[in-house]
Amino acid sequence: MLRRALCVAASRGWSRLAGPGLSLSAERGPLGGTTPLFQTTRDYRRFTQRKKQEVSSHLDDIPLTMLRKAYINVPVIDKVDDVVRRMLSLEMSSQREKVKIKKMQLAEKVMRSPNDVGSYEVQVAHLTAKIRTIQEHLQLNRKDKRNRRVMLMAIDHRKKLLKFLRRTRFENFEHTCKVLGIEYTFPPPYCRKPTRRWIAKKAFCRKVFEEVKKLKAPERLKQRLEYQAKARAAKEQALQSKETPV
Repeated sequence: MLRRALCVAASRGWSRLAGPGLSLSAERGPLGGTTPLFQTTRDYRRFTQRKKQEVSSHLDDIPLTMLRKAYINVPVIDKVDDVVRRMLSLEMSSQREKVKIKKMQLAEKVMRSPNDVGSYEVQVAHLTAKIRTIQEHLQLNRKDKRNRRVMLMAIDHRKKLLKFLRRTRFENFEHTCKVLGIEYTFPPPYCRKPTRRWIAKKAFCRKVFEEVKKLKAPERLKQRLEYQAKARAAKEQALQSKETPV
């Protein structure tokens, strides 16, 4: 507010009325510097540039000379020159292309056969690459609620797949968690769905507890005062015993 008022005063030409000691213009003071009032308004706020947080990515282990997923199995790709090959490589591709390659690499570790593209292990690998990519994005953009919701949905989907895989094929489940680095947490043994009757009963019990607490408050206060009086009497008696000569 002070800075705004001074700027308005300077724009209206009120610097002449302020006097020599309270000049609002950038005139030089007696010691060669600016006047104290102008210096205060100029240094009222300083902008600082935030340092960018360095986040390690799970896509760093992918070589940039690798071709994109759409051009890997093209037979003519070996005959092109270096410039075209560089344009078709991951060096000049987007992050989406790198994520596709990462999904393919993780799926190759857990697939049951060379032509396996839709088993539970492959789906878990694809969801793992997606979850880790969104986690890295949320470390830099913490207010992105849409991607956070997408990540939680993907985590729930992966939990369901792992739960079914653990129940049907335990060896594949252990191998998938070990290779992909997933720590599986067991669901709670019992989860009760709250009903209207249970909510009303809990509210009634809480109300009864508060009423009983109010009724017992005077009795508890009386007991506390009695305890303090006994402690005070014991302390005085101990002091008197020390003062009396032996």
